[in-house]
Amino acid sequence: MTISQSSEDILTRMAATARREDVHLPSGNVAWRAWGNGPPLVLLHGGHGSWRHWVRNIEALTPRHTVWVPDMPGYGDSDTLPGDPRDPMLLERLVKALADSLNALIGEQTPVDLAGFSFGGLVAGSLAVHRGHVQRLALLGPGGHGGTRRQQVDMVEWRGLGDTERHAALRHNLAAFMLHDPVSIDALALEVHETSAKHTRTRSKNWSRKPVLIEAMKSLSMPVLALWGEHDVTAVPEEAAVALVQGRLNREAHYVRDAGHWVQFEQAEAVNKWLDNWFS
Repeated sequence: MTISQSSEDILTRMAATARREDVHLPSGNVAWRAWGNGPPLVLLHGGHGSWRHWVRNIEALTPRHTVWVPDMPGYGDSDTLPGDPRDPMLLERLVKALADSLNALIGEQTPVDLAGFSFGGLVAGSLAVHRGHVQRLALLGPGGHGGTRRQQVDMVEWRGLGDTERHAALRHNLAAFMLHDPVSIDALALEVHETSAKHTRTRSKNWSRKPVLIEAMKSLSMPVLALWGEHDVTAVPEEAAVALVQGRLNREAHYVRDAGHWVQFEQAEAVNKWLDNWFS
């Protein structure tokens, strides 16, 4: 990925080099993309996201792994789960669709490494409980910790606005929630955010603000790495770390300097080193 490449060029190239796999389940289609060869590493995106949340990380992880990245149900190219979106069992059905589609691709007994960002972090914990066969788990700015949040600036509505106003609103929202340094809000960040947000049909906020992940972690025994940007507004990282680590020796929590919530985008080089070391 070079500086001279436009955001559109980067995303087009990555989409073109991916192996697209669509798994048709009774609950709808789940779209997966894969890059590289090796043991499977699954990456789960955040709310208002898609596989593009990992645009600065996928290629760094492919030398050692086949990197599998879905659009979760209700996001991107995947179908929306049928039924009432207020159904309290919707999260369980989303996790089941991910597990069933992954099993169709790689086999039910195949061990995987697993990472989740934001809402994808709590989904990753739930998927590890539901499916099993997870060797190592990484959680990046995970939702579902149930603790204090420190967002100070409200996000604004962007739907229905003209191009100039919409881009300004999306830039505002990235600054309010996702990225710490204004310089990080570049053309690629805006393209990923707008494209992903436009295709988001699942509302994740209610799950992300409940201790869903904390409950899942009680029954997990594999090594766990938790990473937060030091300026992440979705948590007080030191507080959330205590809740997630739960005093277990095989769990680590670390903080990435000069990063907000979307830590793997804003400090991609540092996070890629963490993930490569953790999963190797």
